[in-house]
Amino acid sequence: MTKRQITYLACSAALLGAVLTTSPASAAHRMHLVHPGESIQKAVDAARTGDTVVVLAGTYHESVTVKTPGVTLRGVGPGTVIKPTAKQLAAAAASTASATKKSTPGARKASVSCAEGGNGICVVGAKNTALKNVTVSDLTVSGFPRIGLWSMGTDRLTVRRVYAVDNGQWGIGQEHSTRSLFQHNVARGSGDAGLFLANNVTAEEGARDTLGTVIEGNDLEANRIGITVRRLRDLSVTRNYLTGNCAGVFVIGDENKPKGGALTVSENRVVQNNKYCPKTDRLPFLQGSGIVLTGVDNTLVTRNVVTGHSGKSPMSGGIVLFKSFVGATGERNRVTGNSLAGNSPADLVNQENAKSANAFDHNVCRASKPAGLC
Repeated sequence: MTKRQITYLACSAALLGAVLTTSPASAAHRMHLVHPGESIQKAVDAARTGDTVVVLAGTYHESVTVKTPGVTLRGVGPGTVIKPTAKQLAAAAASTASATKKSTPGARKASVSCAEGGNGICVVGAKNTALKNVTVSDLTVSGFPRIGLWSMGTDRLTVRRVYAVDNGQWGIGQEHSTRSLFQHNVARGSGDAGLFLANNVTAEEGARDTLGTVIEGNDLEANRIGITVRRLRDLSVTRNYLTGNCAGVFVIGDENKPKGGALTVSENRVVQNNKYCPKTDRLPFLQGSGIVLTGVDNTLVTRNVVTGHSGKSPMSGGIVLFKSFVGATGERNRVTGNSLAGNSPADLVNQENAKSANAFDHNVCRASKPAGLC
């Protein structure tokens, strides 16, 4: 057990003690306590706005859906573990076998529930009404065929101190949402991104304004991509630690209007993301990419430490501006005040057209492509 985990468990014990000994502010704000062997979903279904569901340490084989605004779902630390049921694992195996037989990898029918979708925790708003002020914290979601924690149609969602481990697609994912906070989470061993945020995962459309979503202080390790931000605007990616992924941070736009961008990537430690990942239908093989911007505009990349990347992918390098595969150029992006070392083929890589007016200044680095960016 690491020093960080020991500290985490000690803090979690204190948190539980505080929860159990503090009287509710009013009868309207209740606490629902879930013991091992009991149903988390049953407690969540009974919760009303302002209530807290506290899940004690133990392993719970189920999926959980939150649809009530203002509810807090809280474990007592990484020892509160939510894992898939045997039925979910069997369904995922059958789906994979069927897709392989039909030569259509990833094909699956539309799911009607969080569990049938192969997900762990789902926080879901109504079609035209955002689900507001939900918090999920202090627990582990592990081994789900698709997504550890998935949110859609939310406003002011907080996801804090969630361990998303060895989930098949994304550790933590979100679409169609605004003003979210993802803080101090750990995502490790995800089949795709550890943290994935997008406007819409199925439709081609312009970027969504998140109204200030924050991705802060998370640890992303041994995923395909540490953090993916796709077709979004007005958010910050700050003070995260990314290592051992195929690529650290991906900020993706496209030809639709408005473009993705108008966001900040700052003060992150991006170290040795040199894992090899084979190509997909969307991307070439990945290896040795620190921070990649593709097809976005007005993005500020500043005060990041980016070191030790090496690869021969078209996107390899420390900080890379890459022209998108749909032909959208990145424009008016600024890369400034970063510290880079030991990245190959270069610390700074600009594959955009010179007319795109991207700026590189005040970076500490040794090599760039083309020369002269350091």
